[in-house]
Amino acid sequence: MMLPSILDRFTLNGLNGNHACYVTAPVSASLSDLKDGSWIRLFQPDVARSLAAQLMLALDYVHAQGIVHGDMYLGNILLKVPLNFDQLSPERLHEKYGAPELEPVSRLNGKPLPPGVPTHGVPPIWLGKASEEIVLLETRILLADFGEAFILFILSKERKFESCTPLVIRPPEARFEPNEPLSFSSDIWTLTCTIWTIIGQRQLLEGFLATEDDMTCEHVCQDTLSILPLDWWEKWDALRQKFDGDGEPRNRKSFRSWDDRFEDSVQQPRQDSGISPFNEKEEALFNVLRLMLSFRPANRPTTNQILKSEWMVKLALPEYRKSQNNI
Repeated sequence: MMLPSILDRFTLNGLNGNHACYVTAPVSASLSDLKDGSWIRLFQPDVARSLAAQLMLALDYVHAQGIVHGDMYLGNILLKVPLNFDQLSPERLHEKYGAPELEPVSRLNGKPLPPGVPTHGVPPIWLGKASEEIVLLETRILLADFGEAFILFILSKERKFESCTPLVIRPPEARFEPNEPLSFSSDIWTLTCTIWTIIGQRQLLEGFLATEDDMTCEHVCQDTLSILPLDWWEKWDALRQKFDGDGEPRNRKSFRSWDDRFEDSVQQPRQDSGISPFNEKEEALFNVLRLMLSFRPANRPTTNQILKSEWMVKLALPEYRKSQNNI
């Protein structure tokens, strides 16, 4: 199962009211944490393929239930703990991962703590490792955080128009079609960006402290997506500031082709780190990723169609099955 299950639930009664609590199985870290724990921020090729396949299978199941996730990025993709984790004694757990550390709690003004406030806090334990150290056997994921998810029935009884996905991977229709409800295709856009980040060192679309205009320019200024649909161009107030009358970017330095991004984010970092680069067979991945990044939501493939794509069938899914057979 690639979705979290609730093992127990209880209500915590405290000074600030009653809080519903849910218990789930522990995880080692998110994929974002694993990259943050690495200097090179890369997964091994077989690991990256297995992670992408599992993410695709998880999202396909979610969509089949009529649910749009709405907030899919590396921080919400969790890696399960090792298979023998539940058999570790407390002593062995502390030996392997470190004993709990107590951090005193104090007030800035030096006055005594109010009633009900604990005297110490316990920082969370780090169960992960550097991304490049993850091996195929350990690639067991959970797609988590359904706080932004919404359900689509046949007649769209429940609709959602605002995307809370991080701006850098937010689908463009959230901006240019604000009166149209988001649907499964919005997940496909963020899935594309997430798969790229799994196989590469950096994100496909980059925008540190970016605005909506910056990200729209990032969408257009690469050979992958080309120009916006005409009606979207006409809605873009900042168009004349970013492009000339012929549709060419005023700042040519902002133009980075798909090949440039692949070389800078995937191939060169892998070669520099002594990790096998992706070979010519990976071209099949880019063929389907380009379709998944169609501006028009209706033109993006479904999860089922993506699972039948050449890259999934010949490369990604076999790696996932190999990891399951080893288990």
